[in-house]
Amino acid sequence: MISGNRLIEFIVASVAIILIPGPSVMFVIARAVAWGRATAMLTVIGNALGMVVLSTFIALGLGPLLERSHALLLTVQAAGGLYLIYLGYEALKHRQEHADDMVKLEDSKPTPVHIIKQGFMVGVLNPKALVFFSAIFPQFVDAKAGSVTFQLLMFGFIFSGLAVLLDGTWGVVVGTSRDWFVTSRNRLVTLRTIGGVVMVVLGVAVLVPVINSVV
Repeated sequence: MISGNRLIEFIVASVAIILIPGPSVMFVIARAVAWGRATAMLTVIGNALGMVVLSTFIALGLGPLLERSHALLLTVQAAGGLYLIYLGYEALKHRQEHADDMVKLEDSKPTPVHIIKQGFMVGVLNPKALVFFSAIFPQFVDAKAGSVTFQLLMFGFIFSGLAVLLDGTWGVVVGTSRDWFVTSRNRLVTLRTIGGVVMVVLGVAVLVPVINSVV
C-alpha cells in the first residue's frame, strides 16, 4: 500500500501541475471565453475522460516494465524532469502566440455531445500528455508498496479527478469574467509566463533526487 506521505506528495504535485496554464487549461479557458461556464465544464469532463483512458493505457503498458527494472524507473524519472523543463521553456518561448490563439472565437457553438467529444479527443490524443504521464507518474511509485501497475492506475484516476475540480474552477472563473480576460492580452501572457516558470522549477525538483540516487 502506498504511504500517506507519498500520496500527499503526488496530490500536491498534481495540483501544481494542473493549475499551470498548459494545453488543457488553455483549451478550457478558450471555451469559457467563447461560450461561458457550461461549455467550459463539458469540455473539462470530456478532457478528464480522455485522460483516464490515456493514463490507463500508460499504466498497463509501462507498469510491468518499471516493476522489473529499477534502472528503467530512474531513467524515466530523469526524462520526466527534463521534459518538465522543456515544457516550461516552450511555454515561456511561445507565450505571446499562445495568448493570441486562445482568444480566437469559433463561428458557431457546438452541441453538448460534440463539446464533450472534443474535450475527450484533446485529452486522449495529446502526445505531450502521453509523455507527461509516462514521465511524471513513476516519480511517485513505491516499488515496495505492491503492484506498480495498480499504483499508476490509481494515480491516473486521482489526477483526472483533480483535473475535473481544478480545470472546472478555471472554466467557472473565466466564464464568469469573460470580458476581463479578453480585454487584456497581457493577462493571458502573464498566465503562460507563470506556468512556464513553475514547470521549470518542478523539473529541477524532479531531477535532484534522481541525480542524488546515482551519485
